[in-house]
Order: sequence, then C-alpha cells, then structure tokens
Amino acid sequence: MGDIARAHGDAFKRQHALSEAQRKVLRAISACRTQVLGGRIDVCADCGHEKSVFNSCRNRHCPACQAGPQAKWLSGRIKRLLPTDYFHVVFTLPDDLLNGIVMRNRRLFFEAMFAAASQTLLALGNDEKRLGAQVGFTAVLHTWTRDLRFHPHIHCIVTGGGLSPDGAKWKAARRKFLFPVKVLSKLFRGKLMALLSEAYRAGRLDVRGVEGFVNVPDEAAAWRRLRKQLFHINWVSYAKAPFAGAEAVYQYLGRYTHRVGLSNHRLVSVTQDEVIFHTWGEQTASLAPKEFLRRFLQHVLPDRFVKMRHYGLLAPANVNTKLVTARRLLEAKAAPKATPPTPSIPQPVIEQPTWRELLLLLTGIDVTRCQKCGSTNLISRPLPRATPKPRDTS
Repeated sequence: MGDIARAHGDAFKRQHALSEAQRKVLRAISACRTQVLGGRIDVCADCGHEKSVFNSCRNRHCPACQAGPQAKWLSGRIKRLLPTDYFHVVFTLPDDLLNGIVMRNRRLFFEAMFAAASQTLLALGNDEKRLGAQVGFTAVLHTWTRDLRFHPHIHCIVTGGGLSPDGAKWKAARRKFLFPVKVLSKLFRGKLMALLSEAYRAGRLDVRGVEGFVNVPDEAAAWRRLRKQLFHINWVSYAKAPFAGAEAVYQYLGRYTHRVGLSNHRLVSVTQDEVIFHTWGEQTASLAPKEFLRRFLQHVLPDRFVKMRHYGLLAPANVNTKLVTARRLLEAKAAPKATPPTPSIPQPVIEQPTWRELLLLLTGIDVTRCQKCGSTNLISRPLPRATPKPRDTS
C-alpha cells in the first residue's frame, strides 16, 4: 500500500479535492516504514544478522500498522469476556440509496448508525417477550465491501443472554437464536430514520448536491419522498450462529476490530498502470492506481471518530459493577455441585497473554527474537530520519 501511495499519491492529490483527514492518511502511508520516520538496526550478538526496522506511521487507516494496536487492544479486552455464548449481529443500509447523504454527513450519520444499532439491541434485550435482560456487546463500524466500494455497516458481538433487571440472575438466550432478523431490521430502520429526520428538521443534515435533492423546488418534499421510499424496502440485518467458545470470539475480534479497507496481504500485484487485489475467495479485482486510491480513501473516518464502542454490560460505566455481577452468576452456574472436601491443592495461575504474545499469535512475528537464528540476544542502534521531500500543498 505504501508503494502505491508513494508512486501515485501526489498526482492523485492534484486531481481530487481531498479532506485534510484524507491528505493526512496519504502522507502517513507514504512515509510508513521508510527512513523518513527513522528507525533502528537490530544486530544479533550471536549470529551477526542485521535487520533494519523503520518506524511505523501508526495511522489507524494504514494496513501495515494494525497488528500492534490490535494485539494491545485484545490483551485488554480478553479479561472482559463472559463465559457464555456470543452472537454476531450485523446492521446494514440499503444499497446506494443513502450513500450520497452519508458522504456529506459522515460523522453525523455514523453516530446515528451506532445509536440506532445500540438502541435496537438494548431494547430487544430488555423486552420481556424476548429476553427481559440487559445484554452486553461490542460494536465496530466498517464502511467497505471486499472490492472497496462504499457500504457502511456495523458488526456487533453480543452476549448470548443478559443480566436480569434486579441483577439477581443471568437469563440465557436460546442456544441458536438471539432475536428475529426481521424484527432487528425493522427496529433498526425505524430508529435510524427517526434520528435522521430529527437532524433534517434541525438543519443539521446536509443534502446539498445529493442525488434526488438537486434543483428540486421543495427540498422538504424530496426528503419525505426518500424517507417513504426507505420505509417501503427491506433493510438487511442478520444474526449468525453463536461462536464456538471464547477462542472463536478472540479470533473474530482479532480479524475485525482493527481491520481497514484492504490489508497488504490481499494485494496480488502493483504496476504503474494496475493494482490487482483479492476480493472474495480466489476472485480478484483490477483497478487503475488512481481509482484504487479513490476507493481506499473514501473509507477514511472523521478525525477522532471512535469506530469501536461498548454497550450494555460492556459499557465503561458497567464494567466494574454489572459485568462483575454477570460473571459471578455465570461462574456460579457453571460450578460443579458441592462434593466432600478434599485436601487443598494449589491451582495454577492462568496469566493473560501479553500484547507481544498476541502479536505473535496474530502475525507469526516474534519481535523479541532474531529472524535468522532465533536468538533473543539483540542489540539495537538508532537509524536517523531522512529529510522528507517538501509537502505537496496543491
């Protein structure tokens, strides 16, 4: 990805109107793991092998920079997982109908999607006819398809049950079923459209230049027509079967939480005229480099926008209260019935993996060892930064 940004980024910036956030991403990816950012040389004291390691840009949109933050994030989340089933729920938007509005109102729209998705799951969980309990879930925003087209959707990892209103018991969901998908879709649609309509009435939703709103005599009437159209089509949400244990949850979180539009391992070939990358299975897509950059950069999120959020039992306010209660109830439920006392045997302490251990698990890279002989006897010396070329402000 860095090669593409360095070869075509400046020309792309001259031909396209980019936001400052998009320009920042291009600059970061272009400099990532080059001498522009400096680095170090690791010398193995046992075999003499030398390896130059250039610093990463650490931009959250850079495909090369996600493994470290991902491992650190996972090491902090593992201890919050409950010993229960987890479901994978996805909320999507109707293809293309809202994309123009999303593009002009990215922060507002993404906030509304999180609000609608979280309200939907919490409401269905609290409904006595469904579960009658507070669930917990982590929600992650993605905006892409496998061929880098714009398709905002929210992935949620939801506990297969919840804490009763009085906090006295854990109420488990049915083993292979959380909530009806048609109910999920309709409730999400209603809540999202209510939030967007409120924003439109308040003058916070910008529809200028959006298809269907250009040169119309009555903008409000055009909004009502779009709203009616959106209520007359089916929205797609789905809930997958529960994960097979905590390890599967870790693996899923590892794949999805820090994912960007396209990872480097999906790139097949890059030339001056063509970028080929894997889409689905063995299928590939071929794009001109500038079209590839256009698609990639449309997934840059607004500055400081939080794309991973936690709700219900996993909300920050509940981590030390309701989540603790839920864990105690689940562990008590899973504990074997009392047996005659036996001599006390010290139990081994199970330590949480460090972020370096998780990085090794996720990438196969052990940053503490020589890549040639495996020795841990490494000596590092700094590499100075190279002078960057003048910034293109065009």
